[in-house]
Amino acid sequence: MEIKVYNMQGKEVEVLSLDGDIFEGEIRSSVLREAVLAYRASHRQGTASTKSRAEVRGGGRKPWIQKGTGRARAGSRRSPLWVGGGVVFGPKPRNFKFHFPQKMKKIALKSSLRKKIREGGLIILNRISIKKGKTKEMAEFLQSLSLKGKTLLVLEKPNEKIIRSASNLKNLRLSPAVCLSAYDIVSHKNICITKGALVHIVERLKKKNE
Repeated sequence: MEIKVYNMQGKEVEVLSLDGDIFEGEIRSSVLREAVLAYRASHRQGTASTKSRAEVRGGGRKPWIQKGTGRARAGSRRSPLWVGGGVVFGPKPRNFKFHFPQKMKKIALKSSLRKKIREGGLIILNRISIKKGKTKEMAEFLQSLSLKGKTLLVLEKPNEKIIRSASNLKNLRLSPAVCLSAYDIVSHKNICITKGALVHIVERLKKKNE
C-alpha cells in the first residue's frame, strides 16, 4: 500500500510504502468500540458520593412517641423518608476502569488506522519544523493542507516550540507516537503523522509483547 507524503507547505514530496499487515486488512469494529469504552471509562472521575442513613448527622432521639399522636411511626430523623435524611442506594466513589488486554489494544489501534486511511483522513508529513513557536506558523501549516475540523498531530517526540505554537488552536491537539491510542484516532477528523512518528508506531505494533 502506498501513500503520499507532504511537506509543511502542502506539497507532495514523495510516495511512501506502508506495511500491509498494519494498514491493510479487516477493521474490527467490535474491538474498536471496546477500546473507546475502555479509554472513556478510565477517564471517569467516579467521585460522586451520597450519605446513607448511617452517615447523616443527627437522629439519635426518637422524634415523637410511638403511639397516641395520630402520626406515622418514626424512629429517626435520618430516615430516607425525611428531608435531610439518608439516601437509599446512592452513588459512592468508585473506579470505572476495566481491564483491556494489550493484544486487543494493538488490534484496535490497527483498525483505527485502517479506518482513517479508508476515510482519507490520514496525512503523512516528511517533517514539521516551527522556528519561532508562534501560533501563526502552525495556523499557516494547517491552512496549507486545507485541514478543517478536529486535527491530531502525531510527533516522534515532544517539541517545545511546536507545543507552544499549537496551544491557542482549539481544533488542534498534539500527541507523541508512544501515547497514540485508537480513541485518539477515531475522535479526530484529520490525523497528521510525521515520518519519524510513523516508524515508532509501526515498531510498536510489531512488538510481540504488545
